[in-house]
Amino acid sequence: MKPIIRYTLLSLSIFIFNGCRKPERTEELLLEKLQDKKTYATLLSYSHAIGIDTARAAKKGPLGLLEEISYGHKPRYIRYTAKVLLPDSARIREAAWEVVEGKNKNIDDVLARLEPSFPVYSQLKSHYTRFIKDGQADSAAIIAESLNAYRWMNRQAQGAERMVLVNSRGAYLKGFDSTGAQKLSMRVIVGKADSPTPGIDTYATNIIMYPYWNVPTNIALREMLPKIREDEDYLEDNGMAVIDTKGDSVDARSINWDEISEDNFPYRFRQDNGEDNSLGLMKVNIKNPLAIYLHDTNVRTLFVSDQRWRSHGCVRLQSPAQLANFLAGEHLLDDDFINEPITNQKPKSDKLKQKVPVFILYLGADINDAGQLVFFNDVYGWERKSV
Repeated sequence: MKPIIRYTLLSLSIFIFNGCRKPERTEELLLEKLQDKKTYATLLSYSHAIGIDTARAAKKGPLGLLEEISYGHKPRYIRYTAKVLLPDSARIREAAWEVVEGKNKNIDDVLARLEPSFPVYSQLKSHYTRFIKDGQADSAAIIAESLNAYRWMNRQAQGAERMVLVNSRGAYLKGFDSTGAQKLSMRVIVGKADSPTPGIDTYATNIIMYPYWNVPTNIALREMLPKIREDEDYLEDNGMAVIDTKGDSVDARSINWDEISEDNFPYRFRQDNGEDNSLGLMKVNIKNPLAIYLHDTNVRTLFVSDQRWRSHGCVRLQSPAQLANFLAGEHLLDDDFINEPITNQKPKSDKLKQKVPVFILYLGADINDAGQLVFFNDVYGWERKSV
């Protein structure tokens, strides 16, 4: 074979081989295909249909839009976040390639798989669609906020076997497994209007049985100090010890309480543990700098009321033993633990084997235990203030 013919055949073979080879999967190529007019319009349409503010989300580009579909953004009114987890970028990009390469002709199916698999999320999404079709935009907007909150929980609970949601707007607690299936539900008592429970995105660290109550300084000065000045037996009658800066107990009668003020308070009050303790018999510590935790209570009759905004900000639990067992992932306490306390018991701490995400949020809409959509009043007036 002549060299020129051999060279031509070789060139033709290379051309055919390169023509059949799929283009390399590069970030540049992916973005180019996602920004195709028809494809991008589909992404925007789907996002809009599930309550996403597309004008806001689109600022992050098409991949940011896919991230929003799966993981949302930080909900409003969160004052403290322990750590913002990175989204699963590999999962998002794989879905993006599936969209642009046409492996699944129905792009909506691909996008739906990005969303949380939580049953409550699916129910909220159906209600959102219904309200939009009925022209009830205001109610739909409230549901959209809750949809975003569950997307955010989907992000922040990555890798966790269970998670806890406290809705301060509805005064209840739910526990979910890793798939979003609800495994626990109870009423809670949360902060009053003048001492609201703050929004927190964090995790539980340990469970303490028979805890002391170290009274927050603002409560000690604002509420207890006037009572101490009126009644020298107030602290003793309420099982309170006075602790100095060295951690030593001080005789309350040796202190001139008229000289105590916000600028001169070198003490803290600690309530003895036991069934008369304000924290009850169990406390769950959650990581935060706001002195907020979940705990039992020595006044359990208040859970029957629908007006459960009564605390200084912490979360009182209707069923503390059930929550302890759920968080631990094993049996720690019997249900009658709170009814049969052991006397003269020292505080005992159980460190959780795994961090359990805890979300204290302010949701205006959610699905109740009966599977019904419920809207909640703006009890703290935060929505009115934001408007």
